[in-house]
Amino acid sequence: MAERDRLDGARLTVGVLALQGAFREHVRMLSVLGAAAREVRTPGEFDGLDALIIPGGESTTMGLLMEKGGLLAPLREFVRSRPVFGTCAGLIMLAKDTLDGEQPLLGAMDVTVRRNAFGRQTRSFEAPVELSLAPGRSDTFHGIFIRAPWVETAGPGVEVIARCDGRVVGVRQDQMMGVAFHPELGDDVRLHAHFLEVVAAARV
Repeated sequence: MAERDRLDGARLTVGVLALQGAFREHVRMLSVLGAAAREVRTPGEFDGLDALIIPGGESTTMGLLMEKGGLLAPLREFVRSRPVFGTCAGLIMLAKDTLDGEQPLLGAMDVTVRRNAFGRQTRSFEAPVELSLAPGRSDTFHGIFIRAPWVETAGPGVEVIARCDGRVVGVRQDQMMGVAFHPELGDDVRLHAHFLEVVAAARV
């Protein structure tokens, strides 16, 4: 795998916020790509990280655990200077605002996200996603949606990178990336590989 060969030499260290949700699956995918993955639960565990992934889970619970563990301030500081990738609840946490409920947010991405936009747990589904990681190029990605949000509005500095059924389900802004689905639950490593390329470029 070309991505793995390139990343092995860099030996990137990527944290995965491990408060709840599918953090182990992210760790597995990062390891497949040759990055060093570290589970993060306390403020001190941000030290030495090149980047961070905020996984899916229950966003309200995740926000409360961040508050209880004293993680909100360190996370807000981290996302200002290092690459961050949020999936599902992680996208919600990165947003500046949400619809359908209130919770602590990092407020880093200039997007408003509608929580549970596709429906509750019983309406989870899998569907093709139109993925655009490079200008003028569009590919299909198998999306796994679980109580998924979508991006309701995005500011001028936000680039749409994924759509499903006409809805925006993936965005990129500066060194931040967020998607409404769960790439870590499948076998397609393209999104994680792309994120690691962003991380490698930021470390140069």
